[in-house]
Amino acid sequence: MGWRRFMTAAVLVVCLRAATAILDPVDFLALQAVRKGLEDMPGSDFFSSWDFTDDPCAFTGVFCAGERVVTLALGDPRAGAPGLVGRLDPALGRLDALAELSLVPGRVSGPIPDALSDCSDLRFVALSKNLFSGAVPPGLGGLPRLRTLDLSYNLLSSSVPASLASAPALSNLILCHNQLSGSLPPFPPSSSLLRLDLKHNQLSGPLPPLPPRLQYLALGSNSLTGRVDSVLPSLAQLNFLDLSSNLLEGPIPGAVFTLQLAALQLQRNAFSGPVTPPQDDVVIPVVDLSYNRLWGAVPPQLAAVGRLYLNNNRFTGEVPSRLVQGLSNGMQLLYLQHNFLTGIEIGPAAVALPAGASLCLQYNCMVPPFDTPCPLKAGSQRMRPLDQCPEWRD
Repeated sequence: MGWRRFMTAAVLVVCLRAATAILDPVDFLALQAVRKGLEDMPGSDFFSSWDFTDDPCAFTGVFCAGERVVTLALGDPRAGAPGLVGRLDPALGRLDALAELSLVPGRVSGPIPDALSDCSDLRFVALSKNLFSGAVPPGLGGLPRLRTLDLSYNLLSSSVPASLASAPALSNLILCHNQLSGSLPPFPPSSSLLRLDLKHNQLSGPLPPLPPRLQYLALGSNSLTGRVDSVLPSLAQLNFLDLSSNLLEGPIPGAVFTLQLAALQLQRNAFSGPVTPPQDDVVIPVVDLSYNRLWGAVPPQLAAVGRLYLNNNRFTGEVPSRLVQGLSNGMQLLYLQHNFLTGIEIGPAAVALPAGASLCLQYNCMVPPFDTPCPLKAGSQRMRPLDQCPEWRD
């Protein structure tokens, strides 16, 4: 019986010690510094539980393992809740057991602390939709376990650090909607990157080598130049591709039409040449090749696309009958306005356009055989001037 009483007492002591574990003093001071740098925006009470006379591991947004802070989720995550205002204190770098750091949308400004690079266990960093400015800390690329870095929708204005391209575990790099400039660094074939989202920045230069396992590539609304036919064919795992609103040129590789994409967005560039999908039908739900310099015949293999934008190019010849009939077989939209098309291979009476389907043939080298509404951007002229249509000249 005495032995049993001794064991029971020992277990109670261990449980009491675990329940009253004291946070590591370095982490305690780091949290105090974080708190001093940030405030609740009006309507937010996120910091109401941050009373440093109590256990900081019980604070809202603070999660501990033993005596160390491992997750810091700053701000009320509920949709529409006000965020925080202030700055991130460099003392964050002293939380060297930190694995996850997140910040809700708000008005936190200033630089992203370089000291974050000292948190060698970081796996997840999400600081989007705030007012951070300055450079993306290059040291983040040296974090051996970092898998997701989301700094989108801020005011960052540096180049993309080359160190991020070689980060050993990084699979999601999301830096869209900033003011980043300069050229993209090359990514080694061994990169773990699956998602690269840098749209709406000020990036320039050519498309660099990218890792073959990449699944999501969004580089739209930059100033990228050069050809893509040496890069895109190697990205066989892509399920989303947006290179729209750049200065890219040359042919569109036929291989992109074989990808299992949710959307193919190549509009508003300077791509030229014929569009040459493989023999099989293209099954991409959205294909936008508008506002380029593409020429030649409109390929009938695009008849299975859900929404097809080929407008504002230099296509010639007749519209394939399969393409127009596609509007009766599931295609929702077919925009061919502002080209040099001369007719349709099938008579209008043979095609019944279903309600809700959109077809625009305006401003070509023919009188549109269908009286269908076009977008306002198409203008009011139904046909090109004859002097722009070689086949109509005497």
